[in-house]
Amino acid sequence: MAVGTTSFHMAASPVRWRRSARRLTPGQVTLLREAFSATMAIGDERGYNYFAGLHGLPRPMDCTVAHGRPFFLPWHRAYLYFFERALRDQVPEATLTWWDWRTPTVPAIFAAERSPDGRPNPLHSAPVDPVALQQGEAARPPVLARRWTERDPGAPGTPPLPTAQDVQNALEQNDYFSFTDALEELHNRVHLWTGGRFGHMRLVEYSSFDPIFWAHHAMVDRLWRLWQLEHPGARPPSSILRTALPPFPMTVEQTLDTTALGYDYAVSTSSAPTP
Repeated sequence: MAVGTTSFHMAASPVRWRRSARRLTPGQVTLLREAFSATMAIGDERGYNYFAGLHGLPRPMDCTVAHGRPFFLPWHRAYLYFFERALRDQVPEATLTWWDWRTPTVPAIFAAERSPDGRPNPLHSAPVDPVALQQGEAARPPVLARRWTERDPGAPGTPPLPTAQDVQNALEQNDYFSFTDALEELHNRVHLWTGGRFGHMRLVEYSSFDPIFWAHHAMVDRLWRLWQLEHPGARPPSSILRTALPPFPMTVEQTLDTTALGYDYAVSTSSAPTP
């Protein structure tokens, strides 16, 4: 199964920096919006719907292999890596951004319905693959969702977003499995908080069609990167390092060094939320 530009290479160019969604310059926001719009206009394996569909519906590929330890972190790192490459195939200067959900609001660049030029904001909502919707409707029980992604952040009955202390507690875990379990639990809370009563982020079948999914998972990936820096030598078990991460042409071991993949995270400190 192809995934855009499929061949894996170690980085041969300077490291790119993924920045907080609340700290992007207007120019960086424009590049990100252009990249999302461009991929949304492509109907083949280079396009947004193809990558979003790898996580849930349409089948046969989904992320069930990637939820629950030990593959949760490496599978999603590979996922982000290849999606970012697809964005950069369209807008070379674009990079993913991360949503620091310790500040309990949706970042403005994702919350605004329209871009400054008056056009619909591609970071606010995206179309869902019609085949995915058909498969959800045919499931037993059916999984129903609207044609364009929606959010219902902070709806009554949803868990709160993780706090700075929650994040710190996860980062203080000393072994890979304990850290993975703690971080995945925080990750789950963000999906439920963002989706609320009717939003797509609450449904694993459709969550990756919401553009904020990518910023949410970039935050998860960033926290793994910080944990790696704070716990030198802490790695997944050696028994899985050479395990492939389908459909991506990478192994667990090839995901461990973000700089080898050509990116890192700006503002390395985890002590306080970004304003």
